[in-house]
Amino acid sequence: MTAAGVSAAARWRDRVAASDPGLLRLAAGLRTVAAISLTLAVLSLLGADVQHLVAGAIAAMVATFAIREKQRPRQAVTLALGLAVALASVSVAALFATRQVAGDVFFVVLIFCAVYGRRFGDRGTTLGLVGFQVYFLALFVGVTTENLAGFCGVIALAFVCSAVARFALVPQTPAGILERLRQAFRARLAQLIDAQLELLDAGPDEVDRALEHAREGTARLHETAMMIQGRLEEGTSDEAVARLVQRRIADAEITAERLGLMLLTARGTERADTLTLHLPGAPLPEGGHLPVRDDALDTLRRDLTALRLLVRQPAADGAATAGVRNRLLGYRDEENLPQASPDVQDVFRGLGEAARAVLGLRIALDGPQDESGDSLETARSREELDAEDVAIAAEEEDQQEDQDEKGLRRPTTRAAVQVAVGSSLAMAGGELLSAHRWYWAVLTCWIVFLNTASTGEILVKGYRRLLGTVLGVVAGILLAGIVGHHTGTAFAVVLLCVFAMFYTAPLSYTLMSFFVTAALGVLYTLLHTYSLSVLVLRIEETALGAVCGVVAAALVLPVRTDRRTNELLTTVLDRLTDVTSDAVDQLSGGPPADLLDRARDLDRALADLRAATQPLTHPVTPLRTRRDTARYVVALLETCAYHARSLAATAELLPTHPSIAADPRLRGAGRRILHNIGAIAARVAGEPTTAEVLTGPSIASLLKPGGLATPRYGRVTDRVLRHLQRLDEAVLGLARPLGVPVARPG
Repeated sequence: MTAAGVSAAARWRDRVAASDPGLLRLAAGLRTVAAISLTLAVLSLLGADVQHLVAGAIAAMVATFAIREKQRPRQAVTLALGLAVALASVSVAALFATRQVAGDVFFVVLIFCAVYGRRFGDRGTTLGLVGFQVYFLALFVGVTTENLAGFCGVIALAFVCSAVARFALVPQTPAGILERLRQAFRARLAQLIDAQLELLDAGPDEVDRALEHAREGTARLHETAMMIQGRLEEGTSDEAVARLVQRRIADAEITAERLGLMLLTARGTERADTLTLHLPGAPLPEGGHLPVRDDALDTLRRDLTALRLLVRQPAADGAATAGVRNRLLGYRDEENLPQASPDVQDVFRGLGEAARAVLGLRIALDGPQDESGDSLETARSREELDAEDVAIAAEEEDQQEDQDEKGLRRPTTRAAVQVAVGSSLAMAGGELLSAHRWYWAVLTCWIVFLNTASTGEILVKGYRRLLGTVLGVVAGILLAGIVGHHTGTAFAVVLLCVFAMFYTAPLSYTLMSFFVTAALGVLYTLLHTYSLSVLVLRIEETALGAVCGVVAAALVLPVRTDRRTNELLTTVLDRLTDVTSDAVDQLSGGPPADLLDRARDLDRALADLRAATQPLTHPVTPLRTRRDTARYVVALLETCAYHARSLAATAELLPTHPSIAADPRLRGAGRRILHNIGAIAARVAGEPTTAEVLTGPSIASLLKPGGLATPRYGRVTDRVLRHLQRLDEAVLGLARPLGVPVARPG
């Protein structure tokens, strides 16, 4: 293969890895399709009829997607327990097939238990899901006591085929998933640098699009970093390796985001606010312009391209790679900076820090590198990284205990009661619409409660399911007319829909519902129950189920969206306080703390808040002002999280970095920020308090002569004060939209 072909193949792999980090969606789709195909093949060889083929396909799908554990031994145990639950569920369904009232009562009890089981972790969630879905399967294909034995055999076969698909045909190990996530991180890091190059060269008419690409790249890189964080424990050999990878991923993420901010500043007449990278629609800094084309800018463009190639370069080093790395790392020394404006020189400094982070990432992920071509600056960077590795290996992880709510205040108990009430309403209303298809309303009510925690989230999910169902009915009509009663063709179409359903599920709930409904239209054709009225009835039952779910969520132990978001906002502010306080304390000479774990706790809390605000920020919401406020608050919190992560990463360098020393005066610089975060958190939590947000002299004023400034850019105090200044501004910005009073200066 030619060099161009190899390069094209590498770019294609990068795009695939970046679009589906860890190939998790691809593996989920292939595994489910493999399990269904194997089940259908075996049943066809045994001469099973269409009814048993449909049951086998649905059972195989349930047995495959319901498993949530990451470790293979636990997956095997859960699969075995799931088979027992499935056989028990289908047996009870057959027993109650001719006893409608008793069957309805049992179905409601089963729904309550299935949702309540979530409190017992992934296994409890899986077993509850299997029990519900198999009972639904029995209603769908009409299992009775007379044909129960045959369907039990089909379900058992489907579970066996699911195990074969999971452990043999499409195997996934935690270590393998983590390795693919690392590749995805590299690919997304390279894509972010591409977006930054686009931002550097964009003209006045192109700058908004380039800035949006930079925002998307920054968010996607952070998403992949969080996915890696969730897989480190199972995917690495020991805790020290996990902490090292975590640190190097955090370094690369922070330096890449900082480089983007410096590029934005180079395009403007004032320093860029981090909010520009986090708030959709935020403009460039005031006076934004295209940098003057000169030799320094041409060099900057060349070196950004070189940094991108360094990220994508395979582990093997060569003379060309060493030369590029040495040149970029040389920008960490003031004397190597080109003649340019101070803002452009800052970008070169950022390039040097990004190159150091990429070097650390390569060492952590690929092992030792060839050091024969190292310059003095590269050798110094390696020494710093080695010292950090030793410090990371010596750290101990703090253990934290979570306290759960009790009784009806516990989320799983509350959700179980809500879904049981909603399902009862859906069951009663569904039977008025159809004595034979009422379970579609119950299924919709059940599904809208999955992974939701407030009335607003349930409303949005119900709307998306209804929209996907309506579109899927149209597609189902077309597909049913195309495949007719050709069994092989019909099942091939169903398999394509199943793959698309699992591949798109994390991206769009509407698309997932579309493919589910389209596949059902084909299955109805196979069961000889297809008609336009049946598909229209599915829309009616879906709408009824969604309405019943929303009604139950709104009237039974309701969790208002405002209450939910306030609780999560309070958690985010508490986590922000933890990170900021510990980082400033360590930078001031205090004892070391587990800062990166605290920073990731903040990131997880912020991700939960972002998901909970979707009902407020949905495009169809009529409350435009409220939507803009929610977006602004979340963007400000993302800005706060970035600066807190940067403070934490800088603080962890203290024991090993030769140019960083603790400064006790920093503790006073951060005191006002911590007070303001606490005052906002108390107000949001509804606590009786008279605390106000304090204003005063800019923290940046400490950089003036006689303050805390140091002459060298790389010194800790300069960078830390900049992060504290931006954090102070972002926290102060939260006061107005959250209705927290601001004290008068003085």
